[in-house]
Amino acid sequence: MTKRFLVLEDGTYYEGKAIGGDDFRVGELVFNTSMAGYQEVLSDPSYYGQIITMTYPMIGNYGINRDGFESITQSIFGFVISEHCDNPSNWKSQMSVDEFLKLRNIPGIEDIDTRKLAKHIRDSEPLKATFSDSIENLDAIIREIKETNLDIDLVEMVSISKPFHIPNDNEKIVLIDFGSINDILKELNSRDLDITVVPYDSRVDDILSLHPDGIVLSNGPGNPKALPFIIENIKELIGKAPMLGIGIGHQLIALACGADTKRLRVGNMGSNYPIKRLDNGKVEIQCKNNAFVVDKDSLENTGLSMTHLGINEETCEGLEDVAKQIYSVQFHPKYSLDTRKENPVYKKFIEMIRVNKEREDA
Repeated sequence: MTKRFLVLEDGTYYEGKAIGGDDFRVGELVFNTSMAGYQEVLSDPSYYGQIITMTYPMIGNYGINRDGFESITQSIFGFVISEHCDNPSNWKSQMSVDEFLKLRNIPGIEDIDTRKLAKHIRDSEPLKATFSDSIENLDAIIREIKETNLDIDLVEMVSISKPFHIPNDNEKIVLIDFGSINDILKELNSRDLDITVVPYDSRVDDILSLHPDGIVLSNGPGNPKALPFIIENIKELIGKAPMLGIGIGHQLIALACGADTKRLRVGNMGSNYPIKRLDNGKVEIQCKNNAFVVDKDSLENTGLSMTHLGINEETCEGLEDVAKQIYSVQFHPKYSLDTRKENPVYKKFIEMIRVNKEREDA
């Protein structure tokens, strides 16, 4: 198997074996602690521009199937694993991870001590990295990494370019796409809602012309402060209809209300993060992939109150403003492990919409 190197901007490099494609690009190096769900990671637009290190020791055991994608958009810039499973075992499997990476020309590397690498990432400032098949020109590679600016509008690369409509007879929802995962659409569609998905840079007048009963701001990649014009749009939309924010949508709502966001020293990426609900004290395990968070110390005088707390780092994981009909969460609200339980995040959003309609009809 071909030799390949993962080169970090601090001059460190790791030697391993090549998997996947050879479209080498500079990306932010992060790690994900999930034991499963690698297909969702590979296809989640929130990871756009990142090189993902999976800490679990073997990846690809159940292959890749047509039903497990979170988006058709190519998102990640690279995939780093300890060991790749060449012979996946699952009745739905259609190809291996290596075959999928080759199909999308996403570079990858295996035979890496990913837990050692994760500790390196954890103990460093945010790191950029890239791949190379040779380190003969190591200084030039490191210089290219350092000169690459990733603090830009990444949402533009993953948002849809034209609106599309999923008709129904119930409440009208406008989903603003900052890089939405399919799970959000599935949750909304399962409630028989009339859904219009619009590009992230849609004009406020165009959104309001759809007469939404509710507005959803989706997840997406990057720094929310790279979207100042979107923050201004959200300021105009607040109060026009109940609003739900997820991921970067949560952060954008906070900024629009006058709160602040900050970068985490180490991004939160994985499916095993404990989140405490402040209304009842219960702790839930949730899926997260964010490098930025709302600064909970900046909420004073914004009208926002915290609804969820991240146990590990005491981060703000949820917000609401009852008067302005705002509700938002940092995590991906997935409750599919217990199909008997209705998703409380979407349940609360729908309740907000129906209470608002009753008030308007009174």
